[in-house]
Amino acid sequence: MANSKGNIFKRFGKGFKDVIGELKKVVWPTKEKLKSTSAVVLLVIVFFAVFLTLIGSGGRWVLDKIGFYNADETTAVSSDASDASGNITPATDASTESTTEATTESTADSSAA
Repeated sequence: MANSKGNIFKRFGKGFKDVIGELKKVVWPTKEKLKSTSAVVLLVIVFFAVFLTLIGSGGRWVLDKIGFYNADETTAVSSDASDASGNITPATDASTESTTEATTESTADSSAA
């Protein structure tokens, strides 16, 4: 069963000639035309970069004003921590300890008097 496509090198050569033939048909722009179209493309890119930045910042400002990012009202912080065995142990809080100590001292003072 012979390969009807021909030698691989002949196929690459024919493909290369086809590419060269197509490139000869291309109308290449002049330097002036290339500069002007490049400038237009860059200006459009800069315009849309600024535009989208303003839209994002404006949206962020609106969401800040309506309280969307206010995490104090919606987030609860857990003060429990798990140890390595998976048991939950309450975390110690400095303000709770100082309040407990102050209560203990005031109770001791009042009972001594």
